[in-house]
Amino acid sequence: MSITIHIYDDNAALRQSLEQLLDLSGEFIITGSFDQFIAPAAMPDIILMDIDMPGISGIDAVKKIRSFNKKVPIIMLTVFDDNTHILEAICAGASGYLLKKSISEKLVPSIKEMIAEGATLSPSVAKMIIQSMQKTPVKEQYHFSSREKEILEWLCRGNSYKMIAAGLNISFETVRTHIKHIYEKLQVRSATEAVSKAINEKLI
Repeated sequence: MSITIHIYDDNAALRQSLEQLLDLSGEFIITGSFDQFIAPAAMPDIILMDIDMPGISGIDAVKKIRSFNKKVPIIMLTVFDDNTHILEAICAGASGYLLKKSISEKLVPSIKEMIAEGATLSPSVAKMIIQSMQKTPVKEQYHFSSREKEILEWLCRGNSYKMIAAGLNISFETVRTHIKHIYEKLQVRSATEAVSKAINEKLI
């Protein structure tokens, strides 16, 4: 089954390149391509959002989408490579973040990972997020186990379930179970919300 995608970017040449890149894979259907934010009439499977657009910025667009839809994955595409924009996008509800210089090789794998497992962050972006967060102990009111604290840190670094399992030498299903418990304790429903809450409350 094909994955439907909306693209928001004011650069017409880049939008065309993205469409061609996605068409070549044969796995995606472009259901909308816009040079500014227009609220989707029908929600696609995934949204690609430029952070710097005329009128409503990409970050504000994410906030608007999240006001009526918490689940649709939103990947930010941008030339910005600074902590402020990254944190604003994630805290607004972005599911992932890719720098435009990495799009040709990272976009398709990131979309597939997003659909399969949740948030995806490029290594450089994940590193900046971790560096920008104040290192304080996980708040004890959530009563995380030591393993849950560890997995939450890995999740906030942009690692997929498979990467966490490999890195901690535990099974995929064990990771899934721990993350389910993390969601329950944080009272969230997705990796995006978990990462956003961890950042906002300085949990790691």
